[in-house]
This record gives sequence, structure tokens and C-alpha cells, in this order.
Amino acid sequence: MTADKLIDLLVARLLRDHGKSKHHWRRAIGPLRLYSRDTHPHCNWNATPTGSFQDVALIEGLLDDLRMAHPLLTA
Repeated sequence: MTADKLIDLLVARLLRDHGKSKHHWRRAIGPLRLYSRDTHPHCNWNATPTGSFQDVALIEGLLDDLRMAHPLLTA
């Protein structure tokens, strides 16, 4: 999976489950940082969501779930 596809998946799930808008969730998620598989063999990506406490908590919970299903991303 690519970083862009993962962001699309995050936005779709957040929009379906919590409403608001695509723009709102894309801005709150922010960019995904990809790391080398040599230095991060178990999970090569990370996100630093911003926004309200509730939005960050929702995003972090979903990120934890998706790390289990998609630990390694491609550019």
C-alpha cells in the first residue's frame, strides 16, 4: 500500500464514522512520514495528527489499527 492510499483509507473511515468533511480530516491527519525499511523493519511510517483533542484521539486510534494491517508502506 502507498502512503496516499493509506491517507485515503483513513479519511474515508473517519468521514463515514464521524462526519465532518474530507478536507477537515486530511488537514488533521497531515502528511505521513516514511522511513527506510533498513532502520524501521516492522513499521516504516508515522503520522502526527493535529486539531482538537477528540480529533487527534480518533485519528490515533485508527492509526494504531491500520499499523497492524499495513505496517510497511511504499512511496
